[in-house]
Amino acid sequence: MLSAKRIDEAKSSVNSYISEGLLEKKSFQQLVFDTYVRNHRESLSVARQINTQNLSDLWVVITSYYSMFYIANAVLYKLGYKTGHRIAHKVTADALIVFVRNRLKDTLLESYEVAADEALTLSDSHIENFDLERTKRSRLQYETTDEIKHSAAETSLKRAEEFSAELEKVLNSL
Repeated sequence: MLSAKRIDEAKSSVNSYISEGLLEKKSFQQLVFDTYVRNHRESLSVARQINTQNLSDLWVVITSYYSMFYIANAVLYKLGYKTGHRIAHKVTADALIVFVRNRLKDTLLESYEVAADEALTLSDSHIENFDLERTKRSRLQYETTDEIKHSAAETSLKRAEEFSAELEKVLNSL
């Protein structure tokens, strides 16, 4: 579950990102949206292929994370927000908490008919997984053993697939 501190930090950061132009309100352009969705699907497909062929645990982690990054940005874009180029990954992580967290909870409620508290816990879990994968991608590129990379790769792909499925539902509800 996301801590109250993390949620408050995201809210504060998003306000700063908007004032600094790191997160902007944008009018919808189908080409931009389609590019995010296409990049998401391609990244997830590549992650699955790399994993199935046992080519590179590192690149399973990286492409799994990028599939999450692109679908998250597709949802944010559909909501009218576009990240800039500077610190885009952190901006996306914080914007997910502020703009998508409750929408994700609502789709989980509809999809699984779970209690509100349980849906919020699931929503937070998916958002936390994005944050964890963002951090892991960076760490694994530079400092880890092969055994750890393999385990991390399996987790990354599973998280990306789950995140993708839930954010696709959010996209369909917008």
